[in-house]
Amino acid sequence: MEKLSEFEKGHQYFRTVKFKQNEERFKKLVEEGQNPRALFIGCSDSRVMPAMITGSGPGDLFIVRNIGNFVPPFSPDNDYHATAAAIEYAVGHLEVSDIIVCGHSDCGAIKACFEEHQASEENIHTIKWLQLGEPARDMARRGLSEETLEAQRDFAEKASVVFQLENLLSYPAVRRRVDAGKLFLHGWHYNLATGEILYFDETVLEFKPLGAQS
Repeated sequence: MEKLSEFEKGHQYFRTVKFKQNEERFKKLVEEGQNPRALFIGCSDSRVMPAMITGSGPGDLFIVRNIGNFVPPFSPDNDYHATAAAIEYAVGHLEVSDIIVCGHSDCGAIKACFEEHQASEENIHTIKWLQLGEPARDMARRGLSEETLEAQRDFAEKASVVFQLENLLSYPAVRRRVDAGKLFLHGWHYNLATGEILYFDETVLEFKPLGAQS
């Protein structure tokens, strides 16, 4: 409990200050339900804070976080699919207008894709999940074979975001709304050290500083 004491203090500050400042907004969100502007698919990394880096408030983002900010391809079976379910709910029920896939620098998932791992019953799901980052890793190894491992990882982090955008289009609801011009997909890469976000410009196939398009 000692390790959680700071969280308890933080909660008390939230209740007495932050909640009070936004009390009417929270009340409205309860009464009217949520109507988020976008689905944000980000990494579980504790250093990435979606609301902070976007300046968003309560009700603005429907957030999905997983290791590597990966999007598994659509699979029409009756198994458990947490990320897929969240995508379907955000697109089909909440009818978000935008989906953001946000990768980041120093990504542990991408680093792991460049390493060898022995599968066991304790990491079987992790090893399987990391396969979603292998296409980006392979592209980095082919295209930057003469470059450093660090350069390959940086490339793979960004390339992976693009691969996840492609996987999003395998979902029938996503494809339908994108084709109808009602849903827009965005690929971002957040730099932990500088705080800068780059976005993927599909017209020139490269990442540019967010805001440069406006």
